[in-house]
Amino acid sequence: MTPPPGTTTFPTLRTPSGTLPADAPAWNPQRPSAMPHHRYRPAHDRVALPLTDRTWPSRRLGRAPLWVPVDLRDGNQALAEPMDTARKRRLFDLLVTMGFKEIEVGYPSASATDFAFVRHLAESGAVPDDVTVSVFTAARKDLIDRTMDSVAGLPRAVVHLYTATAPAWRDVVLGRSRAEVHSLVTEAATHLMRRAEEDRRADIRFEFSPEVFNLTEPDFVLDVCNSLTELWEACPDRPVIHNLPATVEIATPNVYADQIEYMHRHLARRDSVILSVHPHNDRGTGVACAELAVLAGAQRVEGCLFGNGERTGNVDLVTLALNLYAQGVDPMIDFSDIDTVREVVEHCNRLPVHPRHPYGGELVHTAFSGTHQDAIAKGMAHHAKQAAEAGVSAGDAPWAVPYLPIDPADIGRTYEEVIRINSQSGKGGVAHLLRTHHGLDLPQAMRPDVSRTVQHLTDETGSELSAKELWDLFRTTYMAPAGEGGLALESWTSSETAPGLHEFVAELRSGGRASTYRGTGNGPLAALADALGAAGVTVDILDYSEHATASGPGSPAVAYTECRVDGVTAWGAGQDTSVLTASVDAVMAAVNRAGATNR
Repeated sequence: MTPPPGTTTFPTLRTPSGTLPADAPAWNPQRPSAMPHHRYRPAHDRVALPLTDRTWPSRRLGRAPLWVPVDLRDGNQALAEPMDTARKRRLFDLLVTMGFKEIEVGYPSASATDFAFVRHLAESGAVPDDVTVSVFTAARKDLIDRTMDSVAGLPRAVVHLYTATAPAWRDVVLGRSRAEVHSLVTEAATHLMRRAEEDRRADIRFEFSPEVFNLTEPDFVLDVCNSLTELWEACPDRPVIHNLPATVEIATPNVYADQIEYMHRHLARRDSVILSVHPHNDRGTGVACAELAVLAGAQRVEGCLFGNGERTGNVDLVTLALNLYAQGVDPMIDFSDIDTVREVVEHCNRLPVHPRHPYGGELVHTAFSGTHQDAIAKGMAHHAKQAAEAGVSAGDAPWAVPYLPIDPADIGRTYEEVIRINSQSGKGGVAHLLRTHHGLDLPQAMRPDVSRTVQHLTDETGSELSAKELWDLFRTTYMAPAGEGGLALESWTSSETAPGLHEFVAELRSGGRASTYRGTGNGPLAALADALGAAGVTVDILDYSEHATASGPGSPAVAYTECRVDGVTAWGAGQDTSVLTASVDAVMAAVNRAGATNR
């Protein structure tokens, strides 16, 4: 029996071949695999979910939460080569410029570099008056002391205390019971409060993270958080931050949202607590977890620009913020030059941002597919028309362009990047680029012919065409034959000899011989066709159009003609400051292209 395709090509893979489930529908032939899925427990078996009357599904996102970038701490500790002070400072300055008001800047007890950077911020005056820095520490007295030493001299700071609370971490990592972990947290929080009281010059606020919250018993987390709210004497004017991390994603986003809503509804002194979330992206749903968590009552979101972080990363603040923007909600962070943001992050992290990364990737506003290009080109033309009719600029008009959820110009992208040409491209995209870069408005009937010409070259080369290469191809194919074909128009004159009657005198060279021919017609091109007929070349002009490529006198004109020449149909184009000259060149280009086909 012949083995299934691929089984010899990929010998390390095991094509699923189990018995079809008895209840499998006829349209689904997927078979059970040999992968040991039985080793893993579903989330509902690992953590209690006490919420049954959830309300978050009916809510809408209407305002931005407080964004807290953790690139300089959580993102930094995930780098193969952690940032030095210079790179950290550049990223810090970027975050400040973008409008972030609370920034986690390091884990000062973990490394001398992090400690030095916090001291640099304290001593250099780099922190604006309305920006608060946050520092991270484990719940140990010596580490808390080192952390407090690092922030000495800063007028404001958040000290972020964390301890793992989930059963597996308690049993395997800490070797402590629930009561012992609670006691550990309380002792550390008490020590932190005493150290903060010693520095009367600074405004020190507190944050607590029950690490691996999403795998911890809800009643235990609630008990620990409520006890710290009381210990730290939280009040509306000086709230505590309870940050609830999905440290390792283990469930669908709705589960996390249920957990957050449960905490939101049961936390003591709720008006004195800032409910924060810190989703990771192990299941690839970090963004969804954060969005649903905000619906469920979260007021603050920790994450990284472009989602850097351990394993699959922290939640991506760029995507979260611009998702709000695409719904008409002010993200309260500036992304008006997304490429600069990406370049700084890539430099500081020494990691590339994927070209298809939402919003910020190099290719996310680029269409190669012909159907997409056509829809975008039509949509952008319609948008410009509607803006003009409303008497507003295109940048102020409501946005509704197919395939583009936001206007690329709003984040500093140019329309040149939106449509690019390869073998998948269509006539709409080709026409759009020729119009955008060179002022050509190709006739609808000509576009399929130009598209075939482009596709032939891109299929042959397997490469993308730049806007310049596209222009060179168009000029060589449709314009150059006017003067480079087998039939050369050496000189010509055109005159109107009587009302509605034109004469065209052409000196034509073919095969090394030049002869003069005359023709008449109801217009200059009809007279040219008649002169060509006198030379033995039968020409019918089937389609003609022309336009200026810019406004004002002296603007070049472009003409397009479709001609049937001795039974062969071809398009030609011409460009000149004289409309008539452009038109004559277009006819001669079509004649020579058709003649080349005949030969």
